[in-house]
Amino acid sequence: MEALIRGFFNFDILAQAWPILLAGFWMTLLLTLAVVPLGFAGGLAVALASTTKSFFVRAAVVGYVDLFRAFPALVLLMLVAYGLPFLDIRLGAFGSVALAFFLNTSSYYGEILRAGIESVPRGQLEAARSTGLSTLQTMAWVVLPQAVRNVVPDLISNTLEVIKLTSIASVVALPELLHAAREAQALTYNATPIIAAGIIYLVCLWPLVRLLSRFEHRQIALH
Repeated sequence: MEALIRGFFNFDILAQAWPILLAGFWMTLLLTLAVVPLGFAGGLAVALASTTKSFFVRAAVVGYVDLFRAFPALVLLMLVAYGLPFLDIRLGAFGSVALAFFLNTSSYYGEILRAGIESVPRGQLEAARSTGLSTLQTMAWVVLPQAVRNVVPDLISNTLEVIKLTSIASVVALPELLHAAREAQALTYNATPIIAAGIIYLVCLWPLVRLLSRFEHRQIALH
């Protein structure tokens, strides 16, 4: 038992590693604050484009969504980080992660929001247009608020996955939480920093998990 505590729950090691872990946590937070809004905005653009009457636009949207939903996020990240420099495009570690995650997450957010838009009864669009609202006003004031409300659990679930996805940024040496924990583990020859990083993820994500569960139970009750 004592060996287990020394190897995995060593508070002396934690005290030494804490500054590194804290720096990694702030980088993870910064990355999340960049990637989630970008992914949502891209997904909204994808969803709106999928509602147009142009066959070519809809076909392009389908191709975009299918490609980046099928493409593994880790492979996409490595292609962006290590492939673009061959084209003389250098984004840096943070920019590469942001771009790769934008391409990946916007396709998922786009499908969720498209489903939300399609869940709004067609009659509400026609009623809104009959009052004099333009197509843009109808979408912004009538359709989108209801669409987002209808898919809130899916949006929260996808956001959870996006936050957890930030851990793969360590493969391009971005000093986020997991990268910091691995660096601290290499310096201390102890697993405590990895355990601490896992606990930090758990503490940060648990409220979102509970919120998701609450929405899911509410939807079940309504049905």
